[in-house]
Amino acid sequence: MSRLTPTKSRVKVCNKSVFYLQDKKADENELSIGLIKSAKRTGQLTLCNRGLGTVPENVWKINELVLEETKEVDFARSDQNNWWNSEPLKMLDLSSNVIKSLSPNIKLLQELVTLKLHDNTLTSLPAEIGELNSLSNLSLEHNKLETLPKEFYKLIELRWLSISHNTLRKIEPDFGDLVMLTFLDLSHNKLTVLPPGMGYLVRLVELNLSHNELAELPPDIVNLRDLRKFNVNNNNLKRLPPLGELRKMEILDANHNNIEQLPDFYGCTALKEIYLANNYIKEITEEFCDQMQQLNVLNIRDNQVELLPENISLLKTLKRFDLSNNNLNKLPRNLGLMSQLQSISMEGNKLSFVRQDILKGGTDRMMRYLRDRITEDVVSETRLENNWPDKFTMKKSQALMVPAKELTSVPEDIFHTAAEAEVHIVDVSKNKLTAVPQGVQHLRETLTQLLLSSNSIDSVPPEIAHCKHLQYIDLGKNNLADLPIEMGDLKNLRELAISNNKFTKIPRCVYELDNLEILLAAENQISEINVSSDALAKLKKLAVLDLTNNSILTVPPELGNFKHLRSLELMGNCFRQPRHAVLAKGTASILSYLRDRIPTKNM
Repeated sequence: MSRLTPTKSRVKVCNKSVFYLQDKKADENELSIGLIKSAKRTGQLTLCNRGLGTVPENVWKINELVLEETKEVDFARSDQNNWWNSEPLKMLDLSSNVIKSLSPNIKLLQELVTLKLHDNTLTSLPAEIGELNSLSNLSLEHNKLETLPKEFYKLIELRWLSISHNTLRKIEPDFGDLVMLTFLDLSHNKLTVLPPGMGYLVRLVELNLSHNELAELPPDIVNLRDLRKFNVNNNNLKRLPPLGELRKMEILDANHNNIEQLPDFYGCTALKEIYLANNYIKEITEEFCDQMQQLNVLNIRDNQVELLPENISLLKTLKRFDLSNNNLNKLPRNLGLMSQLQSISMEGNKLSFVRQDILKGGTDRMMRYLRDRITEDVVSETRLENNWPDKFTMKKSQALMVPAKELTSVPEDIFHTAAEAEVHIVDVSKNKLTAVPQGVQHLRETLTQLLLSSNSIDSVPPEIAHCKHLQYIDLGKNNLADLPIEMGDLKNLRELAISNNKFTKIPRCVYELDNLEILLAAENQISEINVSSDALAKLKKLAVLDLTNNSILTVPPELGNFKHLRSLELMGNCFRQPRHAVLAKGTASILSYLRDRIPTKNM
């Protein structure tokens, strides 16, 4: 039996115990001659994660150190490492050690620009730190600092400062002297109050005060006119001051406080995201909706909101809306007009008139329900001469709703009135129209949703492409066999319904709809699925594809690569593979089945 030759492992094994504590001599040895040479050449010294309990003394004296081997001058060799070309230390990284204190000799590093001291056990800072006149970036997070020396506030060149995850209970008004700061993180401390001098930090772009014990914010906090990101979550705030002066603020996070009402946001024209979850807010006001028309995200879950205003639809650009766990018992009709919504959550409310399966069915299901309810409500409330809604009615609902009226046409002057009312949605479904009303193009600047289903329309005019803001079109249950190529210019279209028509193939224009997410094409005569690079493969955002009950003979295996599909419906077609048992398992199983059958290329 042959003996195996032992192989030497290349892995360097550290014999130190996890809880090994170095003595001062061992700490000094961590600063090797090689590190000193590198530091003098580059102006940077990294001693992070070395188990240091103290800082080697030569760190503070590194700018004056002259190594023995450099004393003899040899003009024949490269001068790259020579002492007369050395760089003063500008970056020092002492992070991730167990350093408890710093020497007063830190003042010797006069050229220091960046100092990293995070993840240590510092309980105090030496007064001499205030003499680092060039210091611009300082990280002190994850230490045990309770106070800052008064000399700290002489670091007037600081641009970036993090003191998070310490135990600070107080900062002095002199903090306002650090006027060059653009980033400040004071989160995860024990601050109960902020000094009024904070308002002088007018260059701040990002301020994090989260996870403290603040009961209020100083009035001059609104002087931070360059602030873009403001985080005050997990404090004890009962109110927020009027924030209108923060005209550049883009993100406000005030989750987990005791806030009872929305602040005045008038003037916050750049605000995109508001987080106010876990507070005590009872109302979203009409003023708020009027002020926040550019908002993208509103998270107000776990509050006490009882009512949404009718003008909630003014939040036209809202994409994420979380109202979970509030006290809502009804919803405004116009909520269905918020066509940009990608996520809406309403679970945990008292919405007895909304079935639980709708609440839990996702955003698409909820928005479809809300749109249907708009139709029902407007029809039941409209009691007008000639059965046409007037400008006031359309202005209030931002919709022209005339479904199920047995209409054969819609007068053009109705669309003129709708344009004046800035209508967003037109519903002329369940009528007897044989063509798309020409007046629709008068709404080209405002129209986002067009419902034409259940008519006898046999063609769509190319001019429909002028309605460039359209996001949802329902052409189901008509007599259509094709769509104009110009419809491919509707780059904002997210949902297209063409079910129950006479299509023999997916119209070419569909493949140009870059933002299409939902394509409903069931109950047609479609015979093939084109997955080529200039067809379905172009639709990178397509999430729902319904081709139920068509005439599809084969399903291309390459369809399995469309992993972005959340829902793929293929039942009721002529193909033999995949079999019904695979189709019944759902989209993930169908895509997996198809991927396994993609032919492999021979090498």
